[in-house]
Amino acid sequence: MTATGTRVSREGETALVLDVPEAEPLVRPWRARDVGLGAHVTVLTPFLHAGVIDEGVRGELRALFARFPAIDVRFGEIRRFPGVVYLAPEPVGVFTRLIEAVTGRWPQTPPYGGLYEEIVPHLTLGVEGAVDEVRVAGGLPLAARVSAVSLLARDAVGRWRTAGLFPLG
Repeated sequence: MTATGTRVSREGETALVLDVPEAEPLVRPWRARDVGLGAHVTVLTPFLHAGVIDEGVRGELRALFARFPAIDVRFGEIRRFPGVVYLAPEPVGVFTRLIEAVTGRWPQTPPYGGLYEEIVPHLTLGVEGAVDEVRVAGGLPLAARVSAVSLLARDAVGRWRTAGLFPLG
């Protein structure tokens, strides 16, 4: 909402994410079901506006992500940002390098719009105080293999939709 009370449209906003379906049972109880996001580690949001993502950009994304092998990841620790509970991926370096590769190619798209100086790869569980951390901890450690990056785009009602899939090497 703006100061005048009008709703700001985020239609066409995009994100690049690594889906982690193995974590869905841990995440599902704590996440909003109406936004179209499953368990994932964000590579970059916001990315380019959907209106400028053409076949050239898609080709560059495909080539960039093909340089990275599939990721065998382990989530074994619950951590917090102010107000948010998340799972920390291990090894973290591969996620950081992936993020840096995208922002190196598209420097006008810093992670989270440049709001934070440090890149902290994470899998968000939910809002602090609303997540049953004991229940989540009982499902850890969790191992997964991530083999592709999803391009998501927001539609007119704010729901994320898959707009592309780019395999890792």
